[in-house]
Amino acid sequence: MEAGHGLAGVRQLWQSSHALLVIPVVLIVVITAVDQLVPAHIHLGPLLVIAPAITTSFAGPRLTGLIGFLAVAAQAYIGWHFGMLLSRNVLVQILALAVLSAMIVFFCVVRERYRRQLDRVRSVAEAAQHVLLWPLPERIGALRIACLYLAAEDEAQIGGDLYAATRIVGGVRIMIGDVRGKGLSAIGEAALLLGAFREAAYRHTSLPDLAAALEQSVTRYLADFEPAEETGERFATTLLLELPDDDRITRIISCGHPPPLVLSPGRALTVPSLHPAPPLGIGEMGPEGYTVDVLSFEPGDTLLLYTDGVIEARDADGDFYPFETRAAQWSEAGPESLLHHIQRDLLAHTHGRLDDDAALVALRREPDIHRHRHHGRVIHASGFGHSS
Repeated sequence: MEAGHGLAGVRQLWQSSHALLVIPVVLIVVITAVDQLVPAHIHLGPLLVIAPAITTSFAGPRLTGLIGFLAVAAQAYIGWHFGMLLSRNVLVQILALAVLSAMIVFFCVVRERYRRQLDRVRSVAEAAQHVLLWPLPERIGALRIACLYLAAEDEAQIGGDLYAATRIVGGVRIMIGDVRGKGLSAIGEAALLLGAFREAAYRHTSLPDLAAALEQSVTRYLADFEPAEETGERFATTLLLELPDDDRITRIISCGHPPPLVLSPGRALTVPSLHPAPPLGIGEMGPEGYTVDVLSFEPGDTLLLYTDGVIEARDADGDFYPFETRAAQWSEAGPESLLHHIQRDLLAHTHGRLDDDAALVALRREPDIHRHRHHGRVIHASGFGHSS
């Protein structure tokens, strides 16, 4: 199916390029005809160079070379028409037009080479994104999940923002994080943190133990690879979540990361008050240094996780994106539709240009758990939290 869409796109591009060839051909015909009508002391032949010059904007080297050849032939015809084909002036004009057309074709070849290199870089970036940011499944247990990644750098598909989800005994653990910096410079730290989470999420029975393990991994990495001039300046904010299968709650540890939004039916929005620990990499802490906040998470509710690239996005006037207000408008939407609305609205707010990477994960609990409802969003806070 995807191959069919790709072939259709190539065919459409090919057809559009051929359709646009009418423009330089018409220009050649018009300039040639008008040159024969104007007084003899007016020479329009040099204007024929416009034809290959504009062709290179939408066509490849071969079509550009064809138009250049037609332009040179038209210049020769004009000289022949006036009986001056072998005159020094006409020969110089023909030679100059041929040289300029050849130069245009040469630059077109160089451009196509760089374009192919860019396509290869993009394909490698897409492959790296799938290796580092494994696509989250649409469903884990009783959860429907959707994710979105928007890179700030034009040619990058990945950067310093990250997310991951894994199934554990009795529930699901999810991480979203933001490594300091953006684009390709932060990929190393992001890859380390993702790998550490995927391994440690199974081994540690409590969220504080998991957070402490991630802190140790980041600290060791920075000790080995952090440049001396950036000592203390590289870290990662992280939000760790544990969602038990048999209870309508969510356990959360925030390591300097913004709290999630809880969207409920009827455009209800709650921003829980968390007890954040320092970001990972600031200073090694033990499990006792992390506080677990417990939120009510009912069937039909949506947890919306995000990085600061979303809430710090600005428009042309410098105004921040009103994330909470906009997200509440689509509280009834499913995870995929919700992120589609936010992506379109966010890019419209920033005119398609983000200053920082942005990642979002939407989690919807399906109505298959039948326990009593807890009252209030933040129902408990303690030093430790255990998986069910």
